[in-house]
Amino acid sequence: MKMNLIRFSIIALVALVSIPAMMGWLTPTSVPAAIADEPAAALSAEPHHHYASRLASRFITSYHYHRQELDDDMSSRIFDQYLRQLDPNRSFFTAADVSDMERYRDYLSDAIRQADLEPAFDMFNRYTRRVDERIEHALLLLDEGFDFTADEDYQFDRREAGWAESREALEEIWRKRVKNDWLRLRLAEQEDDEIIETLTERYSGLKRRVGELNSEDVFSLFMNAFARSVEPHSAYMSPRRSEDFEISMRLSLDGIGALLQRETEYTTVSEVVPGGPADLDGRLQPGDRIIGVAQGEDGEMVDVVGWRLDHVVDLIRGERDTIVRLEILPADTGLSGPSTVLELTRNEVKLEEQAASKDIIEVPAGNQTRRVGVVRVPVFYVDFQGRARNEPNYRSSTRDVRRLINELKDEGIDALVVDLRGNGGGALVEATTMTGLFIDTGPVVQVRDSRGQVSLEEDREPGMAWEGPLGVLVDRRSASASEIFAAAIQDYGRGVVIGEPTFGKGTVQNLIDLDNMSRSEDARLGQIKLTMAQFYRIAGGSTQAKGVVPDIALPSAGDPDEWGESALDFAMPWAEIEPTEYQTYADLSGLIELARHRHEQRLDSDEELRELLADVAEWEKQSDREIVSLNEEIRRKEMEEVEARRAKRYARGGGDPEEGLLDETAAVDDDDDEEADDDKPDLFLTESARILSDLIEFDGDTHLLAHRESGSSGIDID
Repeated sequence: MKMNLIRFSIIALVALVSIPAMMGWLTPTSVPAAIADEPAAALSAEPHHHYASRLASRFITSYHYHRQELDDDMSSRIFDQYLRQLDPNRSFFTAADVSDMERYRDYLSDAIRQADLEPAFDMFNRYTRRVDERIEHALLLLDEGFDFTADEDYQFDRREAGWAESREALEEIWRKRVKNDWLRLRLAEQEDDEIIETLTERYSGLKRRVGELNSEDVFSLFMNAFARSVEPHSAYMSPRRSEDFEISMRLSLDGIGALLQRETEYTTVSEVVPGGPADLDGRLQPGDRIIGVAQGEDGEMVDVVGWRLDHVVDLIRGERDTIVRLEILPADTGLSGPSTVLELTRNEVKLEEQAASKDIIEVPAGNQTRRVGVVRVPVFYVDFQGRARNEPNYRSSTRDVRRLINELKDEGIDALVVDLRGNGGGALVEATTMTGLFIDTGPVVQVRDSRGQVSLEEDREPGMAWEGPLGVLVDRRSASASEIFAAAIQDYGRGVVIGEPTFGKGTVQNLIDLDNMSRSEDARLGQIKLTMAQFYRIAGGSTQAKGVVPDIALPSAGDPDEWGESALDFAMPWAEIEPTEYQTYADLSGLIELARHRHEQRLDSDEELRELLADVAEWEKQSDREIVSLNEEIRRKEMEEVEARRAKRYARGGGDPEEGLLDETAAVDDDDDEEADDDKPDLFLTESARILSDLIEFDGDTHLLAHRESGSSGIDID
């Protein structure tokens, strides 16, 4: 199973509940009085939940890499996490509700030790009542209509806003929310009767889906609030989610190939899986919000705003060679629209399409042209079974990259870029062996376990596949094994890292199957994904939280502190251990400074790069918005401006702006469309090739960038 598909399963199946487990073994303490107004049909814990919670809490508190005490501080964390999972956009609870539930803030650690799940279910049952109240109010608002000439705004992102002070204040928030929903559909040219029908189904569907949640769902939410309060990559997987995860590891996953997450009321694309149908189609992008899903060429579009993530995933998944249509709000349009419809054909994400590939970029340099080879590595893959059997032709990313490098050398390249953008990781052994293609021998990464013991992953094969100038291109989605490779190349002084700061995931997770400890063959308990080790660079610093900072930064949208590992709640901090022994190849700092200066000059003078910077600035402006106008005239003007910018981008890329904006039903396997996409310039890759060409020029006869192998006797860098 490919690692990106494994990550898709984890995110798609776990992101909704987002974390693992809680409960313990110590003596009881006094329990706060139950919150009043208990509904007749309230959910409650099942007997096996108490046992599962005891097991989960024991493992999390005893074996996690970064052990946490179940004290008052942890109790407060759990309370906030659980409250955030129930009402992330602060749209259902009032300040009075939260004040009443505060009685549990300092008790949840004790509740975990006692396997007392009553607080979790009590808070959840209140949530369901508030959902019912808000939906009833929203449906009444649909009968009243709205004045879209009024000058008022709607704060759609309330994650950091204060809780509504009263029921009346919350009703006003919902009035604006319903008005915004109506206006967006109005801007999409829907008639009023159609809008009322759409929104009635949307709000009624939300009420129905919340009502369908069962005690297993509540238990998962609470256990994950506990795990998320320890560290973001630990998780509790319910029996259902464990089963789906195991299937995804054994079999291929048929679908569109996208990583999805829940943001406020929207299902958002966090990543497009390389080689999948969405990636090959090219139109679905990270940040796009999925607001509708339809089956087949003419199936009814189902509005999915406000849906649970796993329910949206269930609609998008399906048998291969079947069609799914997605209505999306593109990332570059914001919530004001307009929406577009994409038609995708489900398929298996094939290993071949995720395999390493090559290209050559020609860079003018005075009177000559330098040829810069590019090796794209979407994931660090390996056929573990073939490797274990010592099969002579087993498949691996390292073997494929070695072959591609030999082909590029035969084609006469002057430098090489290893493109790791979007590479979320994969097999650790591959990160190690691929690093070995560019160094002689030596350590690659240090791994420290929860007991403090440090082990080394090393390249022991003498010689290099590529001895010449080397660049590593990364972005904010490059994570885990990608960061290990980039960090090693940087620490050795073997090449230059270009792009964005990487994600910063420097931890290792193991799965613990609670079913192995079940007292009953019938009771399924689920699994725990537990962080149990951490990566460290050979220079001693961790890749955790900070990621790998590029030597030369390319234009990047947003504040690096607001995305990646460091932006996650309770992420493990950056840390440092003793460096291991290794021999650097060269000090490239002087060359890098010269190349950085020339890159900055191009940012000022190159028309395409200037337009890219303008796009980045506009994206940041839109992404920082938390408020939209509810005035139709203002919104239409904003929509027209967005359309104009998109048309300009398509025109700049060599495509037809009308086709790019309006042709929403093009066949996925249309060769002409694929060739058109391939012809669009990749400015980041082109600029990386220019930077390497500059480095070669500045290096001259010093040969700091090029090294020749010397077998087992070490590296000669003179």
